[in-house]
Amino acid sequence: MYNILIVDDEIEILELIEVYLKNDGYNVLKASNGEDALKIIDNEDVQLAIFDIMMHGVDGLQLCMKVRNKYNIPIIMLSAKSQDMDKINGLSMGADDYITKPFNPMELLARVKAQIRRYFYLCGANKVEDNKDVLEVKDLTINKRNHKVYAYGEEVKLTPTEYKILVLLATERGKIFDSEEIFKSIWKEKYFDGNNTVMAHMWRLREKIEYDPKQPKIIETVWGVGYKIDE
Repeated sequence: MYNILIVDDEIEILELIEVYLKNDGYNVLKASNGEDALKIIDNEDVQLAIFDIMMHGVDGLQLCMKVRNKYNIPIIMLSAKSQDMDKINGLSMGADDYITKPFNPMELLARVKAQIRRYFYLCGANKVEDNKDVLEVKDLTINKRNHKVYAYGEEVKLTPTEYKILVLLATERGKIFDSEEIFKSIWKEKYFDGNNTVMAHMWRLREKIEYDPKQPKIIETVWGVGYKIDE
């Protein structure tokens, strides 16, 4: 479940957005000012933030700039103004999208979905310094924080075993793993010659992540030796 932070000093707006986001399955965090929002972001695992520009104290533009200095989460700005300069200012401070009040809640929901989808395809880490939790290999993105895998921009559903095999190979790119090494690492059991377990799982894994499983480009076979993922 994704955590969405809403920051607005209008309680009615907070509650309206909260209802739509919760109905769509998101977990909602709320703040009515920039100071509280910063505390939440520092202490919670936030995947996306929605900031109102016009707030007392730390306004949305200042908040966006402060957050962007430390975090790489998507930010959507809200404003009652519709002038181009407000949009330009918001985007120049690091916002990813901008929507003008009054807005259609369904449009805001669609933009939230689009930003989260783009975020996890291309980045996936909450904090900039936490990018070690994301492995990017060719057309593959592995988010170790939430165990999500994207191939060619689409999320793929892996079994826990398939995921472990993929992470093992992707973590040590360039290293060739033979079937025995993979089996012992994943299943934690003694390996016997003729055991086709790894081969079977590898085929199913390739069916999910490779554009053409018969000519794999991500997980390569080193004939007579084993498997590897290169840079």
